[in-house]
Amino acid sequence: MVSGLEAAVRAALARVREPASGRDIVSAGMVGGLAVRDGMVQVELLVPRERARAMEPLRAAVEAAVRAVPGVLSASVVLTAHRDAPPSPAPAAAPHAHGARPQAAMLLQEVGAVIAVASGKGGVGKSTTAVNLAVALAGKGLRVGLLDADVYGPSLPQMLGTHEKPDTASGRIVPISRWGLKAMSIGFLVDQETPMVWRGPMVMGALEQMMSQVEWGALDVMVVDMPPGTGDTQLTMSQRVALRGAVIVSTPQDVALLDARRGIRMFEKVSVPVLGLVENMSYFCCPNCNHRTEIFGHGGARAEAARLGVEFLGELPLTLAVRELSDAGRPVVLAAPDSHEAAAYRAIADRVWEKASAPAGAAGPRIVVD
Repeated sequence: MVSGLEAAVRAALARVREPASGRDIVSAGMVGGLAVRDGMVQVELLVPRERARAMEPLRAAVEAAVRAVPGVLSASVVLTAHRDAPPSPAPAAAPHAHGARPQAAMLLQEVGAVIAVASGKGGVGKSTTAVNLAVALAGKGLRVGLLDADVYGPSLPQMLGTHEKPDTASGRIVPISRWGLKAMSIGFLVDQETPMVWRGPMVMGALEQMMSQVEWGALDVMVVDMPPGTGDTQLTMSQRVALRGAVIVSTPQDVALLDARRGIRMFEKVSVPVLGLVENMSYFCCPNCNHRTEIFGHGGARAEAARLGVEFLGELPLTLAVRELSDAGRPVVLAAPDSHEAAAYRAIADRVWEKASAPAGAAGPRIVVD
């Protein structure tokens, strides 16, 4: 069933005409996808790959038309050639000067340092690490943002302990304030159980919206909780954001380290410095007797970091307290500040900030945290 807002958006799209043919973009078959959720609109325009640059004015016009629809909080229009687009008689655009492709403006330029927290595979505690690092950085007196870049599986609302909807001001989204952070996630914009059945270009459009249409303000640092793997999101972030560096999270077992290795190599290929490797779930500590059991092995990430020539930032245990506090939306750095886990997160955050805030080529001595 089509909502009233979606119907209004479709009507607005039908009033936008493709200049070459004079037909509206709906009847011309150019609208490949449309998603409307809680005032957040994503539109996919099908265009010939070779004419993508020439269609940028049309893309901007469609975005402006959608934004003008009452009830639309934000709009993003992306061009894609996933399917054959309708032919157009318009001549190809003249090549850019010197044959160079025009570059899109970089996003998050008001942020002093953008740090990606990534993993090669899911289930290694990456989001828990990202949240606690962000809170630890805020505890240093820094202005900190936290962005959930995992559009398909957002976890920040649960880990921050709030599912409130963000407000808007002057057509821009106001980030959620929690635990001293400015935070944004697609999970704040859609129902908790709503699956994001979106194709890649629409996911990238949503990610760019959360960076460009959110009123982040001036920040010292932003921590980005990346989705696992080495896909579109990682590529988009490396191309549209001046990432200061990446923190890779892994568990000690070989299969996780293999995926972490791929993640490190991926960031190296796109010229993003790897700030270091964190070994999560390094060992299990029994809450009753404090007996230590190395369920997944131990020391694998330290050895892998040495082999790959990246810094080993520290190890974190698998404890019941961290799991319970994360599920309750209370980061251990705040809820149990005197715990060993909180101290480990703060030490890692100190080193990450030391490296991220240093001038290029001045990262200082290598420090290992046990």
